[in-house]
Amino acid sequence: MDERLLEILEDINPEVDFESCTTLIDDHLLDSLSIISLVAEIEEEFDITIPTVEIIPENFNSAEKLWEMITRLAEED
Repeated sequence: MDERLLEILEDINPEVDFESCTTLIDDHLLDSLSIISLVAEIEEEFDITIPTVEIIPENFNSAEKLWEMITRLAEED
């Protein structure tokens, strides 16, 4: 897990334990505005583009799944 990702997530919602939570979307801990901010910050921080087809609950339900998506997209570039 990348510290930069955890910092971005904690800036969006400091009350969530992102290292252990696996239901960020299912439990509405990230809303649509949070996801838009998250996508923009991830794209800038990691120099990747997140295609619309990747913005699905499975990729955003946990920090671990987000990190998997980020590394996969970075490798594809």
